Amino acid sequence: MNISRDIRFIRGWLLLVCATIVLMVGVGGATRLTHSGLSMVDWKPITGILPPLNTADWEAEFAQYKQFPEYQKLNRGMTLEGFKTIFYWEYGHRVLGRAIGLIYALPFLYFWLSGRIERRFLPRFWIALGLGGSQGVLGWFMVKSGLVDRPSVSHFRLAAHLCLALFILAYIFDLFLALGRTSGEVVPSWLRALVLIFTGLLTVQLIYGGFTAGLKAGLGFNTYPKMGEQWIADAALTLTPLWANLIDNGAMIQFVHRWLGLAVVVSALMVCVTALKWGASTRFMQAAGLCVGLVAVQFLLGVTTLVLVVPLNWALSHQVFACFLVMGLVYLNYLVRPQKA
Repeated sequence: MNISRDIRFIRGWLLLVCATIVLMVGVGGATRLTHSGLSMVDWKPITGILPPLNTADWEAEFAQYKQFPEYQKLNRGMTLEGFKTIFYWEYGHRVLGRAIGLIYALPFLYFWLSGRIERRFLPRFWIALGLGGSQGVLGWFMVKSGLVDRPSVSHFRLAAHLCLALFILAYIFDLFLALGRTSGEVVPSWLRALVLIFTGLLTVQLIYGGFTAGLKAGLGFNTYPKMGEQWIADAALTLTPLWANLIDNGAMIQFVHRWLGLAVVVSALMVCVTALKWGASTRFMQAAGLCVGLVAVQFLLGVTTLVLVVPLNWALSHQVFACFLVMGLVYLNYLVRPQKA
């Protein structure tokens, strides 16, 4: 058995999985932005692979949709053709989720049963499989929150669904790097701490990005850097207790998201500048510089999306580009993490 060739095949497969996850994040974003996520009101993991195949099936599916808040409060009077449009977005999102499961599970079983995966890495492959399955369950848990008494999903569940997708992407990309046998960098503890601060800030920012999307908070205060004529809008401080504004008030969540984005940019620059002064290796500087560039582009995409009042193309670009930023950050963390022999 040629181990090096097997590793190349496995790493290529993992990159394919990463690419499909990025696509999934994009389709998920489009489903949300086209207000299509509540068009399928039940979850059939096995039998739900086929869409309605005739007029009677479509009428039955549409009649079921009419029983829930989104139709009754927002889409009353929608035609069957209009329903088909939103249905196919959500249907495509779910089918793609199943496809990713197969793209991961079938090659994994082959590589495992044929002995091509080293024993020390095997638990990580099983964990990735479990994470993928849990994402499907979490997706339905999110959809259910919009089928009760309001025509929108919980922003907490939406943020959890998005962040789990990005975590799975990060986890699989980190596994791809580990299989490459690339050694880490010897860096001082303070530089590793700066990378961790950068990572922590970005993690919180991604959570607030999910909150912003879930509450449609980007549709208000579409000026930058001020929120209209104020640095912080009065509307951002209306809930009591005061801390509740940080998790339930769309205006405050937008305020946090816009300024936390700037903090992420500054933290990335700090990593790059201090590493350069310390005399970090070319490889580390390239990784740090890549992260600075990715963060800067993501920041500009976010500001543009805000001031243009969340057009589909810009909002979708902002969401998808977060995937590449996460992958860049994973690589930077991989370099500074002590590597096991």
